[in-house]
Amino acid sequence: MTTSHDTPDNDRPPPVRAVFSAVTWKEIAHLASSMPVAIVGFVYAVVMVTVTGVLSVTAMGLPLLAGGLYLSRQLGRLDRARARALLGVRVDEPTPIPGPKRSGGFFPWLWTSIKDPVAWRTVLYQVIRLPWGFFTFTVTLAGLFVLWPVLPYVVRWLANADRAMVRGLLSPSDDLERRIAELESDRGVVVDTAAADLRRIERDLHDGAQARLVALAMGLGLAKEKLLEDQDPEGAAAMVDEAHGEVKLALQELRDLARGIHPAVLTDRGLDAALSSVASRCVVPVKVSVDLPADQRPAEAIEGIAYFVVSELLQNVSKHAGSAARGAGVEVWRAGARLLIRVSDDGRGGADVSRGSGLAGLAERLGAVDGVLVVDSPAGEGTVVTAELPWRGRG
Repeated sequence: MTTSHDTPDNDRPPPVRAVFSAVTWKEIAHLASSMPVAIVGFVYAVVMVTVTGVLSVTAMGLPLLAGGLYLSRQLGRLDRARARALLGVRVDEPTPIPGPKRSGGFFPWLWTSIKDPVAWRTVLYQVIRLPWGFFTFTVTLAGLFVLWPVLPYVVRWLANADRAMVRGLLSPSDDLERRIAELESDRGVVVDTAAADLRRIERDLHDGAQARLVALAMGLGLAKEKLLEDQDPEGAAAMVDEAHGEVKLALQELRDLARGIHPAVLTDRGLDAALSSVASRCVVPVKVSVDLPADQRPAEAIEGIAYFVVSELLQNVSKHAGSAARGAGVEVWRAGARLLIRVSDDGRGGADVSRGSGLAGLAERLGAVDGVLVVDSPAGEGTVVTAELPWRGRG
C-alpha cells in the first residue's frame, strides 16, 4: 500500500543535484584542467623571460624577446578560447601587431612588439595562473569527494574569480586598443584612396589632356612647315583653326580634372555655391539646402570630403535612379560637433553598401575621418543617404 510520500513530486531530482547544471560542469572542467594548463604557461613565461633577458646584451636578444612575446599572445588567444568554451566569457581579441612593412620598418616593429601591453599582460597572467591553478585544482578535486553538497557554490566562486582574471588580463585595453585598430584600418583606407586618386589623375591626364596636347603640337608643327614653305596657306590656316579647337577641348578637360581634385568654387565660395554647381549637372532637378553659419566654415579636409560625398551621390542618382527619379534633394547642416549631409531621390531604390559599389568606397572614406554613412533604400521607394562628419573649424 502506498504512503502519502509517494507523490509525483518524488520524481524530481534532489535539490543539491539540481544545482549541477551544464554550466556548473563546464566550470568544474575548467578548474580541474587549470593546473596542467597553468604549468605549461608558467614554464613558457619563465623560460622566455629568462632566456631573452640573458641574451638581451646580444644582437639576438631583442628579436627573440619580440618573438617570445608574439607567442605569448598566441597562448593568450588559446586561454581566451578556453574561457569562452568553458566559462562563457566573451572578450574581444586584441589588436594584432602590424608587420614591419606597415610599422615603418624593422626597428619600429621591433620596438612596438617589445612594449606590447597585451603580450606582457598575458605573461603576467601565465605567472599568476600557476599558484591559482594549483589552488583551484586542489579545491575542485577535494570537493568532488568531500564537499559534494556545497561544491556548486564553491565552483561558482572560483570560476567567477577566473572570469575576472581573464577579463582583466586577457581583454584588450578597453576602447583604446579598439580605437587603435580602427585608426590602423582607417590609415590603410586613406593610403589606398589616395593612391587610387593619383592613378585616376594620371590616367585622365594621359588619356585626355596629354593626348590632345600631343596632337596639337603635331598639328601646329605641320602648319608651321606649310607656312614656311608657302605651299598651302589655306591648309595651314585650317590646321591652325583645328588646333585652336583642340586647345579649347584640352582646357576644358583640365578644368574638369581640376574640379575633380578640388574645385575652385569650393575654395572661394564654400559648400553652398559648390554643391549648387554640382547639382546643376545632375540629370534630375535637385533642391540644395545648406544651413551653416555664415562666419564659420569646416576645415578644408572636412569640406572637401563633404563636397565629394554629395558629388558621388548625385552621380549615383544620374546613373542608377534613371527615368524613375523625378527629383533629388541635398541638405547640409551642423548639429553640435557633427556635420550632417542628406542626399535623397525618389528613384527606384535598392541601393546597398554591402554590394561593393561606390557606396562602400564612400563609407570607407568617411570612416577614415571618424564619419558614418547610413543608407535607406527600399526597392521602389527611392533612396536616402545620410552622412555624418566630425565638425572641425578652420584654424
